[in-house]
Amino acid sequence: MPTIAKTADIQTVITTFEMTPGTCQDLLEALQDAYSDFISKQPGFIAAGLHVNDAQTRIANYSQWRRREDFMAMLRSPEMRERNRKINELCRSFEPVMYDVAEVFGS
Repeated sequence: MPTIAKTADIQTVITTFEMTPGTCQDLLEALQDAYSDFISKQPGFIAAGLHVNDAQTRIANYSQWRRREDFMAMLRSPEMRERNRKINELCRSFEPVMYDVAEVFGS
């Protein structure tokens, strides 16, 4: 489970996917398979979450990695490159962006 903390020395990646409601479930299943079969087993992987908007036109993926290089190595692997080609066919666009936690608020 992702833990968000300003003091954590980890790499956060947020990826947004845009798709039609007709391909949302297929894309979600492809992402779930990628995480359960491959991504979660890669060196440096910490945690991830998948979020679907109510119109089923966007999926947001929040993932955490020990280092930026761990995420990049996973992304550049032959298996993930093949999976991303299939994922790209199911959506209009997707873009992973690396972030640093600037602040955290809670009740």
